[in-house]
Amino acid sequence: MNKAILGKKVGMTQLFDEAGKVIPVTVVEAGPCVVVQKKTAENDGYCALQIGFGDASVKSTNKPMKGHFDKTDVAPKKHLREFALEGSDLEVGAIIKADVFQVGDHVDVKGTSKGKGYAGTIKRYGHHRLKESHGSGPVVRHAGSNGSTSTPSRVFKGKKLPGHMGAETVTVQNLEIVKIDTENNLIALKGAIPGPRGGLVAITDSVKA
Repeated sequence: MNKAILGKKVGMTQLFDEAGKVIPVTVVEAGPCVVVQKKTAENDGYCALQIGFGDASVKSTNKPMKGHFDKTDVAPKKHLREFALEGSDLEVGAIIKADVFQVGDHVDVKGTSKGKGYAGTIKRYGHHRLKESHGSGPVVRHAGSNGSTSTPSRVFKGKKLPGHMGAETVTVQNLEIVKIDTENNLIALKGAIPGPRGGLVAITDSVKA
């Protein structure tokens, strides 16, 4: 990847193109981010940039992280992420803003999906229920048979069962940037992105575009 930035999901709205067609967009407050550390192959075995986003108070920053920020003379940040930016000439302390991207660019957005808690198979996988008439019993929303009896005498791996749903890392690929507000560091992306309002997202140039 060549470009990356951290941001906060603001919410969804809609824009209109020149032909008057509605474009559903998600607005992201992208940056400003600061380069906290630059990792090199000589010192760390690989090349990457550590980027910080969101100001954090000194009181809420523990001693190891405070020393990490003091070493590079950067104010404490809430979120830190590493990006393997190829051929980047950014140095420690450099500021990355929304204008690192342009309108029309295609990007990948990574975030944490909304947590749904413990969910059944109907909500989790879209299974059908049984008929709610006579004879079904109190199992209309159950997952059904888990397998045979003596053969194979176990539940196959991958069996779709109830369990924890959501709250996992999700990447949406190849989203188009519709509009950029450089004054307020806002990026409007066509379509939906993972996570709730206020959730942290990472925007990088698309690997498929």
